[in-house]
Amino acid sequence: MAPDNRTAVCPGTFDPVTYGHLDVIGRASAMYDRVIVGVVNLPWRKGKTLFTAEERIGFVSNATAEMANVTVEPFSTLLVEFARARGAMAIVKGLRAISDFEYELEMNQLNRRQNPDIESVYLMASPKYSFLRSSGVKELATFGGEIHDLVPDEVADQLKERLGR
Repeated sequence: MAPDNRTAVCPGTFDPVTYGHLDVIGRASAMYDRVIVGVVNLPWRKGKTLFTAEERIGFVSNATAEMANVTVEPFSTLLVEFARARGAMAIVKGLRAISDFEYELEMNQLNRRQNPDIESVYLMASPKYSFLRSSGVKELATFGGEIHDLVPDEVADQLKERLGR
């Protein structure tokens, strides 16, 4: 499918989805006519997930239900292949810190080698979410920390049920 400059993919593991993720997805939905949130089915870099792909898709779908131009799909292929198959011209990701930049720079170069027609677009994390990581949320949940202001209530409840001591 030929790239459409009105379609973007926002990929991630979303284990779990946080308000930082949702901020980037919402901002992307204001920039593009169509945003496809790609939920990595079998993450390579992060190993086993706490939530299944179906659960993660459900969390993201519920949290983005008010965003009419956002859809959520699983994928287990190369990201650029997923984007190409959906007709996307952009991959949109959030950046929090220099460590994110270093990793994303490498991934951008590899993705451009695979498909130079698909651009990577990076949105700086909103200041109130610049510290937010899914792994940090899971750690807080494990030790009974307050997480309802970091993730949707549905996600917070599931995290506390699975991880709470």
